[in-house]
Amino acid sequence: MKHLQHAAFGALLLVSSAAAAQEMEPPRVTVMTVDWRAALDDATKSVPLPEHGLALINDAVAVRLPAIRNSTVPVLLPIDLAAILRDKAAGKAGLATSNSYFYGFDPSAFFQSGPAGYDSTFFIDPKQHKDLDVRFAQPVEVAIAGAAFVYEIDGPSIAEWSGEPRDKDAQAAFPGIRRILREAHLRYAFERFGVPYVVSIECFDGRPRAKRLTCKDADKIALRFLATLKVAGGTPSGMPAPALDLARPKTVSQSFTYYAPGDLIENSGWRDKGGRADRHVYAQIRFPIAKAPAFAKSQSFNPWGDCYHKGVVGRMRGKGAAYRCKVNDRKLVFDESAPDNFSYPWRDNFCEYRDSQVGQCPGGWGHQGQDIRGSYCMLNNEGADRCEPYQQDVVAVRSGMIWRKAGNLAAYISVNTANDRVRFRYLHMTPSRLDADEVVTGRKVEQGEVIGKLSNYGDHENGTSYHLHFDTQVFTRDGWVWVNPYMTLVAAYERLIGARGTEVKDGDPAAARKGVIAPLVAHRPPSETPAFAVNSKTPQELTASVKSKPAAKKRKVRRKSRHRKAAE
Repeated sequence: MKHLQHAAFGALLLVSSAAAAQEMEPPRVTVMTVDWRAALDDATKSVPLPEHGLALINDAVAVRLPAIRNSTVPVLLPIDLAAILRDKAAGKAGLATSNSYFYGFDPSAFFQSGPAGYDSTFFIDPKQHKDLDVRFAQPVEVAIAGAAFVYEIDGPSIAEWSGEPRDKDAQAAFPGIRRILREAHLRYAFERFGVPYVVSIECFDGRPRAKRLTCKDADKIALRFLATLKVAGGTPSGMPAPALDLARPKTVSQSFTYYAPGDLIENSGWRDKGGRADRHVYAQIRFPIAKAPAFAKSQSFNPWGDCYHKGVVGRMRGKGAAYRCKVNDRKLVFDESAPDNFSYPWRDNFCEYRDSQVGQCPGGWGHQGQDIRGSYCMLNNEGADRCEPYQQDVVAVRSGMIWRKAGNLAAYISVNTANDRVRFRYLHMTPSRLDADEVVTGRKVEQGEVIGKLSNYGDHENGTSYHLHFDTQVFTRDGWVWVNPYMTLVAAYERLIGARGTEVKDGDPAAARKGVIAPLVAHRPPSETPAFAVNSKTPQELTASVKSKPAAKKRKVRRKSRHRKAAE
């Protein structure tokens, strides 16, 4: 197959010097060359088609999936092509809502197609398909994607296992197909018509549990799904090389500083493996918190953090109580409003201790993204050790489509443009509020649109610290994988404040860490939250401006501080 290989995104990489070029790097991608003749020939195996048969397919399937023709690659779906073409020609009613053409896989509201290819998910209920012999009793979501270009990520790139499928029929139907378990997803990756496709199901590789789908059962569903795939649409279109502008502000900020990517807090990485020194900027995004300042740093290994269950020395009880983490002897205080939580420099915590599989982390496990705190901490009263939630807006970093089932903690924004094949995940906003605001699958959002409030929802309300977990996935030949979002966030923040940050490291003179901003601690209702620009006031001026306004009536002090680990 012929593919157009690009060493890096486009010609819009603008840097002022060779040194600057080392600070931020564009991602490497491969643009695919699509064989549309082969796609049409494949479709005719299901039903006789004229030369303009692809247009007929698009017209028929678009009744049910209106965006089908926007894909620049042939769309493979589990579809009875002959039946839907026949019923469309006959003018049969109900095509727009019928699921009868998809072999028991019901389309979800998530179907996104565009210059970068397409993504679609389907649900199947094992209870309605006893012949599958699947023990899991809840509907299972199956994802499929085809890409006009893929990201070529640097190592490590760790999968739990990868190899040929055991099913001989799948091998025969999809030559070269690979069966992969990576980042808690069973994946089948193959190439057809010069295009990479991946079918994916979330699962766990263990014994059956009532609320978790085993990968053994997921395999049965995936093979059924593969056996039903047919060309369902798409439109031939030229694909130019993606371009990404990495020009940075000329003005240097007098306050914003950050550690290098991969430079984690000492001994905070999974089994001391360290971080992922990834300088790639994967997309040009708007910063996810509406207003600056904001502080990207660990929630587990900073004040009020629990050292991610790696043990503490001291008692985490009572505001200001001193304790330290066993793994690195890091000294902390039990106070979420402590200055260390609301000050520069930033610090990367991708690949920090977590129980999540991440192929880009040196040990294959770790934190999937970056923790970010907002501008300030609002305390309920003088004795409180927790920041009050819902004080600051969270916004869409790019225009795209929401992927989120009602009630879920995680909200994805999926982006499909000529320059982007990425998706971004937000965690710890309150699910009931997201539901009320209709932040659910299928909704389209615009860059900068408010999608929620900064919160502390983990497994429940007050289940983690007051912060946003933000992460990034890009589409590769193995499907969607986590990558380090740190430099993408640095670039976005520089655009937000209109100034360039300064990279620092441990051991630098204190003067190198410029403009540490003290937390803004306020005792008043959210409606009186001040808006201010980074560097527009000194910490003393910020504090004075808060004290000059009347304080809100104090609520009763909670009898006991609840300290729970961060979900991410």
